[in-house]
Amino acid sequence: MPPVRGSSVAYTIGPGAPTPAVKALLVVTIGTFIVQYLGSFVATTSGNAGFTLIEWFGLTPAYVMRGYLWQPATYLFLHAGFMHLIFNMLALWMFGVDLERRWGRTAFLRYYFVCGIGAGLTCVAVGLLPLAVSNDVYRIPTVGASGAIYGLLLAYAIFFPNRIIYYFIFPIPVRIYVLLAGILVLYESARGGGGVAHFAHLGGLIFGYLYLSMGRGGPWAEIKYRYVKWRMNRLKKRFDVHEGGRRWDSRVH
Repeated sequence: MPPVRGSSVAYTIGPGAPTPAVKALLVVTIGTFIVQYLGSFVATTSGNAGFTLIEWFGLTPAYVMRGYLWQPATYLFLHAGFMHLIFNMLALWMFGVDLERRWGRTAFLRYYFVCGIGAGLTCVAVGLLPLAVSNDVYRIPTVGASGAIYGLLLAYAIFFPNRIIYYFIFPIPVRIYVLLAGILVLYESARGGGGVAHFAHLGGLIFGYLYLSMGRGGPWAEIKYRYVKWRMNRLKKRFDVHEGGRRWDSRVH
């Protein structure tokens, strides 16, 4: 009887083990949620309402304008519920691991917080606008890493556009999924439906695009090009530079 060989086929789910930055974000965010949940439980059972963790560290533009300047960063680590946390952390793992492998830990963290804080600042800006929905945005806390996650989705669609993800049971190229998600978020933000967090999602997409365009063309590259060209023209005038250089006098003194 011939020997039986073991199968060499390996099966993996998702991108594999979390990379260092993704792992750190998972640990801190999940740990913060546990503290948040325990704090809410203690406050409820003891009857001591007090000033909750969400009021201190969630993003409320009214409080930001009163000096709570840390909120556009700290709101990323709070979540409205268990499923909210699970979906955001699942997306962080699924899309963040490959991006960190491509960029490295420092560049990945920088991009994550640019998108997340940018999303928070978008909420603050919208809260100050004279719009019908602005009053709710201004006074209702926003929590969650969704703004940063939408930035990761955008970057993933740019660097891995043809990869397939499953929306429920339907396979969709990631570039199409992000395009549809962006259109939906823009629509919901414009009509003020579905909660104020849509402005954070939209802000994450916008700040992600602006940040990525700084290194690959786009509006920031155009601005830098115009500035450098203006500086070069000023230097030419200052040093009397003409095309072809100066014409030296050929006479011998």
